[in-house]
Amino acid sequence: MTTDLNASDGSTVAEEKTRLKFSSYQKFVVALLAFLQFSIILDFMIISPLGAIIMPDLEIGPQRFAEIVSAYAFSAGISGIVAAGFADRFDRKRFLLFFYCGFIIGTALCALAPSYHLLLLARIVTGLFGGVIGSVVLAIATDLFPFQMRGRVLGVVQTAFSASQVLGIPVGLYIANLWNWHITFVAIVLIAVPVFLIIVGYMRPVSGHLALKQSDSPWRHLTGTIAAPSYAMAFATTAFLVTGGYMLMPFGSVYTVNNLGIQLTDLPTVYLASGAFTIFTGPLVGRASDAFGKFRTFIFGCFLSIVMVLVYTHLGRVSLITVIVVTVLMFVGIFSRMIPSQALMSAIPEITKRGSFNAVNASVQQISGGIASIIAGVIVAQSPGGDLQNFDRLGYIVVATTLVSLGLMYFIQRTVAETRR
Repeated sequence: MTTDLNASDGSTVAEEKTRLKFSSYQKFVVALLAFLQFSIILDFMIISPLGAIIMPDLEIGPQRFAEIVSAYAFSAGISGIVAAGFADRFDRKRFLLFFYCGFIIGTALCALAPSYHLLLLARIVTGLFGGVIGSVVLAIATDLFPFQMRGRVLGVVQTAFSASQVLGIPVGLYIANLWNWHITFVAIVLIAVPVFLIIVGYMRPVSGHLALKQSDSPWRHLTGTIAAPSYAMAFATTAFLVTGGYMLMPFGSVYTVNNLGIQLTDLPTVYLASGAFTIFTGPLVGRASDAFGKFRTFIFGCFLSIVMVLVYTHLGRVSLITVIVVTVLMFVGIFSRMIPSQALMSAIPEITKRGSFNAVNASVQQISGGIASIIAGVIVAQSPGGDLQNFDRLGYIVVATTLVSLGLMYFIQRTVAETRR
């Protein structure tokens, strides 16, 4: 029997029209994964807006601060490569708990760090564990949900990004302004510990992949994942996709305050307003990916991102409303790239390599982001008055990497279409 294929992402027309319903446990898992991502993303994202407070407090410049941001990325990249060889040899629940425990410890060390060097070390520890968790979350989502539901699943899970802006970042900045930036990390630990306990008590084992015996060693499992041509293209796409985010993210708060003229006390409002809007766009983008095609949604996200990045990096001193509108549209573009690309690439690995594929992919993401952050720190300079110089050059780099990722994603969606015939 023949089936018609949706050329945008390889799914059949029948699959696109099928509206599979979530079971009660599946709804619980989606909510749990979203809340788990919230704690991880908040810990990672909070560094950028805290930059306007940490830099003067620790008496460091843009380059040193970029090193703090990239330290997490590089350590996460290394741990992802190491974990990839073992990722498919354990129950994913246990694998998740091990790394989440280490993440909590690393975040606690950030709360205790009194100097640049100790904060740098704490971020390295946090990255070693936290950087692997996202890949485990993706592996669990891929194991438990069919391809035609993953857009909606990842759309909800990725709302953790917006939730961290709506709830976490404004509250974190408020706490930092009221007391100090150390207390912000204490608050993240207090959020993460209950999540850890819920996973222990209520999440079922995710071990279906263990029924398929694997005879290769961890090293062969890793090299087999890295060497696969279709996997390599996905890794390259991820590298170009994340470069843009890491270019702009480390200096977002400093640029907003010093270049755009927004008061430090109004900074939480920017994150709150933009996050409150985009928290609804994640599920909508996920639904659009499943309904209209993941690649089509990705194209839309790329072009919206290009336009808004160019606008954002060329803004002068503008009103608070203007900054919020531009930021909101830029995040919509980012979501419209991130969610469909993850859903589309989730169809690439076979079940026995999902863990290793996602671990390597996360590693590539972190290492590429770390390199991008370091490059951004070299390109950007701070004038005596505090303004960031050469920030517009970062925007041009983001546009170039977005166009390259769009070309690569075209070939990925064709590969997925062929494998799903």
